[in-house]
Amino acid sequence: MTAAANMASPVVSGTTPLPASSSSSSGSLSSTTGSTLAGNFQTFLTLLTTQLKNQNPLDPLDTNQFTQQLVQFASVEQQLKTNDQLTTLVSLQQTAQSTQALGFVGKTAVVDGSTAALAKGSATWNLSVPTNSNVSISITNSTGQTVFTGNYSAQAGQNQAFTWDGKGNDGTQWPDGKYQLTATATDTAGNSVAVSTQIHGVVDSVDLTQSPPLLSINGQTYTVSQIKSIAG
Repeated sequence: MTAAANMASPVVSGTTPLPASSSSSSGSLSSTTGSTLAGNFQTFLTLLTTQLKNQNPLDPLDTNQFTQQLVQFASVEQQLKTNDQLTTLVSLQQTAQSTQALGFVGKTAVVDGSTAALAKGSATWNLSVPTNSNVSISITNSTGQTVFTGNYSAQAGQNQAFTWDGKGNDGTQWPDGKYQLTATATDTAGNSVAVSTQIHGVVDSVDLTQSPPLLSINGQTYTVSQIKSIAG
């Protein structure tokens, strides 16, 4: 440091930025891995000697301060590279999600939900009942009109299928369309029991413009994470 301080050079402030020629060289540090501060020792030496040449001989830069600057340069550069890598990982994840979603098209999926499609006189829901219960079923059409009600005894269990034939309590055959099922239950002691419902539906399309992609099932959209299982 002492020898460098005695070299003949223009007198500049210790805080003055590097000359334009040096700044131009450092501007290309991020272009390739070989020319990075952390990856190219020759570049490191160039920055070191250039700053030493252009410091104030009467007030040379403190060694600790100089070392701290170099560490900061390397830290900023590493953060920029980390951001680039994270962007790449996000892009790869989105591609994987799109590929997975496309694989579900045409298959029957089971998802959380209460609205099922009545087609050819049949609509199916899955009920999950945590304990032996008496379950009250109510089915309404798209306008909110109640088309069917019923009471049933249900054993404790997951994914118990409930299939409706599309007929109302008065025997009316309701047309194909979307119908919503509501299930309430009480156990043998008369306490309320929470019943969850799932629906079956064919995945007829996927919207890849959304993130994550949205699957269309019975006219409603779901994410891949909402799919409980694939029935076929």
